[in-house]
This record gives sequence, C-alpha cells and structure tokens, in this order.
Amino acid sequence: MSKLVIVESPAKAKTIQKYLGPGYEVVASMGHIRDLPKTLLGVDIEHGFKPRYVDIPGKSALIRQLKSMAAQSDGVILATDPDREGEAISWHLAGLLGTDTAAENRVTFNEITKTGVSQGMAHPRKLDMDLVNAQQARRILDRIVGYKLSPFLWKKIRKGLSAGRVQSAAVRIIVDREKEIRAFVSEEYWSLDALLSDKPENRPFPARFHGDRTGKIKIENKEKADAILAELQAAAFTVDKVKRGVRQISPAPPFITSTMQQEASRKLGFAARRTMKAAQELYEGVEVEGIGAIGLITYMRTDSLRISDDARKEGNAYIQQRYGARYLPEKPRVFKSRNNAQDAHEAIRPSVPSLTPEQVKGSLTSDQYRLYKLIWERFIASLMANCVQDTCQADIAAGKYLFKASGYTVKFEGYTVLYVEGKDEDTETGGPLPPLEEGMSLVLRDLKGNQHFTQPPPRYTEATLIKTLEENGIGRPSTYAPTIGTILAREYVERDGKALKPTALGEVTTELMEEQFPEIVDVDFTANMERQLDGVESGKADWVKTLDHFYDGFSKTLHKAEEATSGERIKVPEVESDVTCELCGRKMVVKSGRYGKFLACPGYPECKNTKRIVEETPGVCPKCGGAIVAKKSKKNRKFFGCSRYPQCDFVTWNEPTAEKCPKCGKTLFKKKGRNAGLFCMTEGCGFEKEAAPKKEEKTSGGRVAGE
Repeated sequence: MSKLVIVESPAKAKTIQKYLGPGYEVVASMGHIRDLPKTLLGVDIEHGFKPRYVDIPGKSALIRQLKSMAAQSDGVILATDPDREGEAISWHLAGLLGTDTAAENRVTFNEITKTGVSQGMAHPRKLDMDLVNAQQARRILDRIVGYKLSPFLWKKIRKGLSAGRVQSAAVRIIVDREKEIRAFVSEEYWSLDALLSDKPENRPFPARFHGDRTGKIKIENKEKADAILAELQAAAFTVDKVKRGVRQISPAPPFITSTMQQEASRKLGFAARRTMKAAQELYEGVEVEGIGAIGLITYMRTDSLRISDDARKEGNAYIQQRYGARYLPEKPRVFKSRNNAQDAHEAIRPSVPSLTPEQVKGSLTSDQYRLYKLIWERFIASLMANCVQDTCQADIAAGKYLFKASGYTVKFEGYTVLYVEGKDEDTETGGPLPPLEEGMSLVLRDLKGNQHFTQPPPRYTEATLIKTLEENGIGRPSTYAPTIGTILAREYVERDGKALKPTALGEVTTELMEEQFPEIVDVDFTANMERQLDGVESGKADWVKTLDHFYDGFSKTLHKAEEATSGERIKVPEVESDVTCELCGRKMVVKSGRYGKFLACPGYPECKNTKRIVEETPGVCPKCGGAIVAKKSKKNRKFFGCSRYPQCDFVTWNEPTAEKCPKCGKTLFKKKGRNAGLFCMTEGCGFEKEAAPKKEEKTSGGRVAGE
C-alpha cells in the first residue's frame, strides 16, 4: 500500500509523482470538489451564515474514485495549492474522505522542484482554519452580494447582469475615468524647441524654452510663440549655468502577482488571464528536455517580495559567472513588501535561478517561454548592481530668455544590461550632451515653435487598472484576472485596443449602483471590507461577525432600494451605427446577442431587419478575390473569412495584411507561432517572408535630435 497525495491539477500531480516515487500515489482533485449550489443562495443567514455545500456537478465519479483510493491507502496527504482556495479545497477533501481535520496531513509546496517537494513533505501541519474561514467568508460574502443584487439588476435593467464587491468597484473606476475624459477641456499651448551644438560639425542636442530669469513663461498661442521667436532670431545662445551630478538607479523588485500581470501586459501584450494561465503551467511543472518534469517558477499568487537565501545565492553565482563581480551590489538588496502583504510565499521567481530561458526554450510553448524569460530576467536583475549615470543640466541664455537642456550618459550599466522595467507612459527625456562649460557659445542649428494641446487622462489598460486596484486595496492578487474577465464578459466594459472602455450598459449599471448601493461601488468601503477579510485570514477577526456586520447594513439598503425603485425600469441607451436599414431607412443600432454584437433595426417589431457587424481588413480572398472580413467564433476567438460566404468557403486564423505577394500579387498573411513572418495562401504560390528582426530593447541612454 502507498500514501495518497492529493493535489489540484494533473500537471502538478505528474511532476510531484516523479519526485516522490514509489510509496506514494499522486492524484488531482481538478480544483474545487464542493461549492455552494448554483441555483440557490446556499447560505443560512439566520443561523450564523451556515453554508450548504454540495458536490460540484460532473465530479461524482472523481469523488467516488478519491474515496476508494483513500480507503485503500496508508494515509491521505492534502497537498493543494498554498493559499486560501487551496486550504479550502483540502478542508473539503478531508470532510469527504473522512480524514481527521486536526491531523498533521497538510503539506504545501512553494515551488515544484525536488527540493521544494522534499521540504514540503518534511513539514506537514494541521489544516489552517483561519485560511479556510477566510475563504468561506469571501465566498459567502460574494454569494450574498451576487445573489441578492443580481435579481435587482435584472428587474431594473436586464437579465444576465451581476454585481460584486470587487467587480462593481472596478467598473466604477473605469466609468469615473471616462467621465473625467468627457469633462476634460483641452487647452492650447506651445513649446519652442531648439537644436544646438557646441561646434558646427558636431551632432546637435535639443533644448526647450523655459522662460526668462524671473521664471517660467507659459506660451498659450501662436501669436505669443511667434513674438518670442522673432526676438530670438538675432539672439546668441550661450551656456549660462551647468549642473552635473551622478544618478544611481536601482532595479525593480522581483514580481508579485499584480506586478507580473502589469509587466506582462506592457511588454508581452498579455491579458491578465493569459498571464496567469502561463504562470500556473510554469509553477505546476513542464517536461524539460534533459531534466524531466519540473516546476520552473515559485507559486504565482503572492504579494510578498521576500526571496530565500538559497535563491539569492544561486542568482548571485550566476551573475558573477556571467557578468563579473562588479555587477553585484556591495550589500545584498532587500525589498520591503507593502504593509498589508501576505508573507506566506516568496516573490515570484525562477525555482532554479541558474536555469536560463534559453536552456528551456525548446521545451516551452511561446507563452510559457516569454513569461518565464520575463520572470527570470526580472529576478536576476533585482539582485544586480545599480545603473550609474552621469547627469548634466544646463541653462542656456538666449538674449533675455532661457532654454534648458538635460541629459545623461551611462557610467555603469549595472542591471540594465539585462532588464529594464516597462512603463505605462514614456517618461524618458534627455540624451547625451556634449562637454558644456559656463560661458560657452553654442551654434543654433534649428529653432521652431510647436503647437500642443493638453490631453485628458488616458483610459485604463489592464496593467493600469490592476495597479489602481492594488493601490486602493481592492481585491487580492488572485482576484484581478477573474475580475477583469467578468466585467468584460458582462459587457460592462469593452476593449478599445489595449484600453478598457465602459459600455452604455456599464455606465447605466454603475449609475444605478451609485444611487442605491453606494457602499458596494465605493472604493474606500471596498478596501476596508478587504482589510476586514484579511483580518479573518490572520486570525484577528471572527468570520461570522464580519459577515453579520456587513449584512446588517446591506439588507437594509437593499430593502430601501427595492421600495425606491418599485415599478421602475431603466433603458440602456442604444449605440447608433452609421448603417442604414435598407428596409425602412432608419439608422441601425448595435445589439448584443448570444454570439456577440450585431446590427438591428430600431423599428422592431415593425421592422425585424438584422445584420452582422463586419470588421473589414485590407486582405483579398485568395480563392475568389472577394473581400476578407474579421469574424468571431462561438468562443469569441477572431478568425478571417471571405465576405462572399457561403458562396466561397475560405477561412483562416491567420490575419491578412496590406502587403502583397511579390510572386503572384495576392494578399500576404501573418504566420502564427514561433516562426512568425508573412506567407502567401494562394494555391500553388508558396511564397514566404521572414519577420524583420526586432530592435534591441533600449536599456540606457536616450535619443538625441536627428537620431
């Protein structure tokens, strides 16, 4: 007989089985096995919020199998993920299998490596009921809010809507930003930009108009800009003041869940859900050629910046071997986690720091490799020495006016030789300056006025929304990806490129929630609720009392809202298109249906005309010469097909481009996968073109004028 080890996923089970060997049988629970019922509240509010858990539909056979295996084993070890959800799954498993919940049969693995598994198995413990109760409190709270509020929204707006303490606050943040954008009044302003050089033959550098010796001068219009430019025509440009310094720039800390999602969005273009999927796979284990099954990163749901001494030593050894001792800081760098961080796990790092991305590339999918490379580089860079820059700021006199120039040169590249953190906005200014000295005469190479307009705040992207949620204490690392997925699926928010834009439905729903349930969409209230739930997790608060305190106010608010809006129904404004209904002449409106958005005549039921929303592409069908349009599958995946369907059945996942084939003159398509490039899909042609090599990421320095 052997001991039964239960984990959550088959991939994780396979990897751990390799390390444990004979004497253990590792199986997967496939996530949660019990939950609140789907069609009922499932919570006895009057008797201490007692939950009624049921077996998840479709898992009866698995539960029977687990019970049979447990009965035949030498003991059960609960090895689900090391977080709230994992603890709750283990607790449910213990109840179903009849194991003692007070027994020391709970193990956790921060990393799925031989060392990580051995350490976990060597330190079994009892189930942490604080973690279990924290999960129960969150689950019950979300169920109460969703179950009570959703019918209210169905009656007032339309069926299929939902509300939640995190999702509703997130939608409000996006809606509030949209209101800011609409209310923004753009103002004109001008800049005066000069190109100067120390010698006529040398490369010029940029300088920007500042004002005069009394202070900054704002240029509001062209007339003022032209007047100053006229005064500057005969002015001599002279270096008035030079300030030199040295700037040390420290690397970013290793990833936590939120920063990993943000950086993957910025640098890889990954949605939060895509990032977490790849991270889960890397943590649970992949088959690496020459090594076997191994978890390549530590646990990916964490908000701690702590790293182990062993990982630091291994990372330092790699840096010394690859770059030399001068790329290590004089003192080991220690990053401080924020005050409310849960410190149960390390930061997200490679489980084996010496295992470089290139060594495992051939064994990973494209997403796995790109994310592992990002995590690995971020971690190694966090251990490296600062980047050191020589800075220079110069005041340049031109008659009675002053221009300013700033720049830097890299004295020591430090960690930037490997990695530089991405930015939501390009804030880099300046570039190398020539050796400027006070009193030096400069050569004016160019001078012109440039018109600008102040810009409204940008819409949120996934990266900036996650950052805002984290800064405001809304949700936890594990909730960001599903929250964004939910608000998109409910059509409260839609994507506009990378930006998240509220829909008319999202705005109407938020407005109603603000009027009737202000606390649910209030950022501060939601953050405070999160802190109370964290108190349950740390054992400082009773979960039943926490729920009771919330529900007392919530139930009263719900009753008032139902009375105040009795018989009221809110109409969601329809978005009018520029397409005219050919049957009745009305402008068609955008509707949402089972398979996404479509056009419908607003004259329904008198006119029942509908049309597909067609997204045009520059491509031409290689089979019949018709236009190629973008379409959506039932799973919302974009594909491309001929506009003449069903007469022509051409369809492809590959995106058409405006570029033409040099052999046959037909449309070239983008090739998916690792071997990206362009290729011709015309039968018998066979032309292929490799993708142009990507430019090296700029890690230091800056652009100068003329570059």
